[in-house]
Amino acid sequence: MFSVIYSEEFLEHDTGRSHPERPARLTAIVEALKALPWASRLSWHLPTPGHQPSVLSAIQRVHTPRHIHEIEVLAESGGGRLELDTPVSRYSYEVALLAVSAWLDGIDRVVETGEPAFILARPPGHHAESDRGMGFCLFSNAAIAATHALDKHKLRRVAILDWDVHHGNGTQEIVEKNPQIAYCSLHQYPCYPGTGAAHETGPYDNILNLPVPAGSTLAEYQVLFESKVIPFLRRFQPDLLIVSAGYDANAADPLARIDLQPEDYGILTDYCLQLTRRIVFGLEGGYHLDALSQSVIATIAPCLKLS
Repeated sequence: MFSVIYSEEFLEHDTGRSHPERPARLTAIVEALKALPWASRLSWHLPTPGHQPSVLSAIQRVHTPRHIHEIEVLAESGGGRLELDTPVSRYSYEVALLAVSAWLDGIDRVVETGEPAFILARPPGHHAESDRGMGFCLFSNAAIAATHALDKHKLRRVAILDWDVHHGNGTQEIVEKNPQIAYCSLHQYPCYPGTGAAHETGPYDNILNLPVPAGSTLAEYQVLFESKVIPFLRRFQPDLLIVSAGYDANAADPLARIDLQPEDYGILTDYCLQLTRRIVFGLEGGYHLDALSQSVIATIAPCLKLS
């Protein structure tokens, strides 16, 4: 069985009618997963309620009080925008808490079982810095989850692999000063948010940024995985791998210009499984609904040894 953590409450984060990070992203994935011939091998789990003291405490370990308060107050007032592309609606603060809780649950489940799991939640998080939200992101889910893994489970090292097409500036900003966390990102460059140059390696050499040009395909990604990503992660020897699983590097995606295909994510997942089965996959970007859904399926299939 493969664990998927999901709640329909994630649909209540209202980004507006024309925003690419919309509730339909999750409903498309859920419908596609439930229609699979091997759907019975998926185990669905509701996240722990977000209004737990432990959830807020985990967020406070990563984000400033001002940032947390800003999102809470903006939601209570009926909504608004942190930045032009980062809306907050009436329920966004509660949904963002629940999303963090889902990521924490994913960490707990993978540590306990030794098997991979997928966090099907929104809003995404890898652009959220310690003191501000941006790029559709409110709280830095992956960074919070990695810190939680170290704090609660006393792991020695946690690695984050970010294959979203955009650089996770927020994740890097938060974790680069922690030698127990490594961060590796493959991303189109130049592209939003303009960070993630190869020379950004962190004070502990725990950051590996791999900028790729527009038009890059699986062939280029495989070279990078085999020559850079896997050696970097093997040297770090993580007790747990978190994948910031964005799917906007698909050729069909409207927000970038990398030429991956949905089935390619199965190959990228196979590389990860060579390192460990203790993998937490957490949804980040991906805005073409069919490509997004098929990419999530391609990610899960090798975890069940179906490809």
